[in-house]
Amino acid sequence: MTDLITLTKKEVSRFLRVWKQTLVPPVITIVLYLWIFWKFIGDRISVVEGVSYIDFIFPWLLMMAVIMAAYQNTSSSFFGAKFQKSIEELFVSPMAYWKILLGFCAGAMLRAMMVAGLVFGAAAFMTDITIKHIGLAFIFIFLSALLFALLGLYNALYAKSFDDIALIPTFLITPLIYLGGVFYPISILPNFWQIVSQFNPILYMIGGLRYAFIGSSEINIYLSFGILISFITVLILVILYLLKKWYGIRS
Repeated sequence: MTDLITLTKKEVSRFLRVWKQTLVPPVITIVLYLWIFWKFIGDRISVVEGVSYIDFIFPWLLMMAVIMAAYQNTSSSFFGAKFQKSIEELFVSPMAYWKILLGFCAGAMLRAMMVAGLVFGAAAFMTDITIKHIGLAFIFIFLSALLFALLGLYNALYAKSFDDIALIPTFLITPLIYLGGVFYPISILPNFWQIVSQFNPILYMIGGLRYAFIGSSEINIYLSFGILISFITVLILVILYLLKKWYGIRS
C-alpha cells in the first residue's frame, strides 16, 4: 500500500502548495453567495418548505463547493500529468490500476472535504446554520466528492487540451446545478418539468444533503443514496477499463 499512500500524499501536497488557489477562492465565492441570499433575497422570501430560505439553499451552496473542488482536482492533476508525460511513469510501474484511480480520487476528496469544512465554518459564523443528521451529511458529501472526482478523472482521460477540462463544468455541471431544485422546490414546477427534473442526478445529491441539514426533502433519501452509488459504480468500472487500455495515455 506504500504506492497508494505515496500517490495520495503527492496529490494532497499538490493542492496544499497552492492553497490560495485551491482552498480560499471557493470559500470566498460561497460567502458572497451566502451574503446575497441571506441579506438581499432571504429577507424577501421568509419560508420555503417550512424552513427559512437560507436554510433551504445552504445545502446547495455547500454541495456546489464540494463537487467543483473534487472535479477540478482530478481533472487538472491527471491531465497535467498527461501533458507533462509524467503519468506514463505510473503506468509502467507495477502499481495496480485501481490504486491509480483511488490515489487521484483520494486527493480530490480530501480537498473537497476541507473546502466543505471551511465553507460550513464561514456559514456558521455568518448565520445560524444547524445540521439535523451529521452522519448523513458526511455520507452525502463524501459520496458526492467521490462521484465528481471520478467524473474529473474520466474527463481528463479524454481531454486533448486544457480547454477540454472546462467543457463538463460549463456545459454539464453548471446547468444541472441550477436546474436541480436549488433555488426552489420542484413541486412548484409544471408537471412536464417536474418529470424532466427527475433525470437530474444533482437533484438527488442536493435532496439528500438538504434532508441531512433540515430534516426534510422532496426527494426520497434512499433513492438519493441508491442513485449516487449507481453512478459511482458505473464510473469506477468505466475508468478502470479505460486505464487498463491506456486510453488517452499513449500518444
